[in-house]
Amino acid sequence: MQDWQSKLKGKVIVIVGGTGGIGATLARKLAAAGTSLVLAARGTEQLAALAAELRGTGATVLAVPTDITDAAQVANLFTQAIAQFGQIDALVNAAGAGILKQFNKLTEADLDQMLAVNLKGSFHTCQAAIEVMKDRKMGHICNVIGILGKHSMAMGAAYCASKFALTGLSKCMADEARRYGIKVTLFYFGGIDSPFWDNVSLKVDRTKMLSTETAADAILFALSAEPQAIPMEINIQPESHLFF
Repeated sequence: MQDWQSKLKGKVIVIVGGTGGIGATLARKLAAAGTSLVLAARGTEQLAALAAELRGTGATVLAVPTDITDAAQVANLFTQAIAQFGQIDALVNAAGAGILKQFNKLTEADLDQMLAVNLKGSFHTCQAAIEVMKDRKMGHICNVIGILGKHSMAMGAAYCASKFALTGLSKCMADEARRYGIKVTLFYFGGIDSPFWDNVSLKVDRTKMLSTETAADAILFALSAEPQAIPMEINIQPESHLFF
């Protein structure tokens, strides 16, 4: 057993966006380490299939179909998690949506969708997690923001707006969560070769992107770090992969 596996064995970790590229890869690695998993995603069939796969390996998994833009559904997610496991040690926000368009072709609905999923969704899950974690004076929140929460990109106005906002929200939240012993790590990954790109018209070379394995390993590094040395930010970039 690797060092990180021994540190995370028996922990209860919520993965939002659990069926996505990063989320599913992370879930499989954590399941192998003996972590108790709470998986949340909108797609009920994908969620059920992944949960069944992991349970087949002996993992303990609670799967809760959740639309994180709905505060009531997020509250239900955490209520079910506490009812089954009694605690939550970490939250990984790996859900997200992307609309990449020329600025003058963006609609108000496009902007609303980006803000709802990428900003409000994480707002709901982080707030719910802190309410659960603060009484134990411990916990870890990992927000997978992406490099477009730090740098701009042509055709990414609505997406970047939501991600820059999430960066600001996360940093302010981290300052407040610290008093409760809750750690926060922000992840700025460059392009990840995942289903995110399946329906994006932007021309990219996916062979040059980061793998979901690389992203998941970075999250595992943060989750298993010593309490006095939790990384606040992790920034990992691939070769250039965009062709405008």
